[in-house]
Amino acid sequence: MHPINRRTILKIGAIGTAALAAPAFLRSAYAAPRTLTVASLFGDDKPETKIWVKISELVEAKLPGRIKFNIVKNGALGGEKEVAEGLRLGSVHASLSTVSSLSGWVPELQLLDLPFLFRDADHVRRVVNGQTGAELRKKLEAQQFIVGDFINYGARHLLAKEPITRPEQLNGKKIRVIQSPLHTKLWSAFGTTPVGIPITETYNSLATGVADAMDLTKSAYAGFKLYEVVPYMTETGHIWASGVVYFAAGTWNQLNDEEKTVLAEASAEGAQYFNQLIVADEAKSVETALANGGKLLKPEAFEDWQKGAQSVWKDFADIVGGLDKINSIQSA
Repeated sequence: MHPINRRTILKIGAIGTAALAAPAFLRSAYAAPRTLTVASLFGDDKPETKIWVKISELVEAKLPGRIKFNIVKNGALGGEKEVAEGLRLGSVHASLSTVSSLSGWVPELQLLDLPFLFRDADHVRRVVNGQTGAELRKKLEAQQFIVGDFINYGARHLLAKEPITRPEQLNGKKIRVIQSPLHTKLWSAFGTTPVGIPITETYNSLATGVADAMDLTKSAYAGFKLYEVVPYMTETGHIWASGVVYFAAGTWNQLNDEEKTVLAEASAEGAQYFNQLIVADEAKSVETALANGGKLLKPEAFEDWQKGAQSVWKDFADIVGGLDKINSIQSA
């Protein structure tokens, strides 16, 4: 056996050093990407799916091969409540949600749902970008939801099987509502019987008479083809439907700082993209509804609609931070 000389020892040492360094390099180059299961209620053509395509592209550009987005479309993973529960359990990693559907975990979110509080989308954006938004993010995080950014689904309007332009015409109707105390209180104030139904079951419920009416954004109206069962839309604009791009805390906490930063930045850019898409999609959705028998109506006696909703402010003031806070947001 030949003795090992100094040159051989140095050569072996160099190889060993390279071997120790290799895993970090190989991990970034060859390791399987982290897969995020993302739930979308709609198909490829709607903003709710397009935003995740955008976010995935932004992330891929900065972290190539590191994170893969498995976007599960058309409500296959359930409605908003089921998806939120999935995020808490870890079976779903990211999605969008209206704040209404998350208010069961964070009641203070109902501030953003107060009827006739906001003037327009810019008014909403100023509030969610300020101290109020920061406070709500912390409360959502405490419930295992990490907010990438706030989004705006547009204003909610009344949908019905027959023309309804005055609030008294709602008396005695059964109305599908988001499973939220505020929405239940709002429509009870107009003499209806609220029925909590997941959005994915709404079409059949309206078609079979479980409900006579509902409220929804213009974009989702056409997305679910609801003009087939509730052809009359009255442009009440009573609530601006805020929402969030959000992630499961368990998944988020597994990311390193670089991944978190990139995902947060992509979510913020994606939220701006989503808000732009919604404006265009609303116009397209109204055209689709009108072409398929839908009717667009203007509300009458608008002050009566506002008056009927004012009781909601008083009932929820203590929950959302007090009447002074509500009034300051209204005048912001």
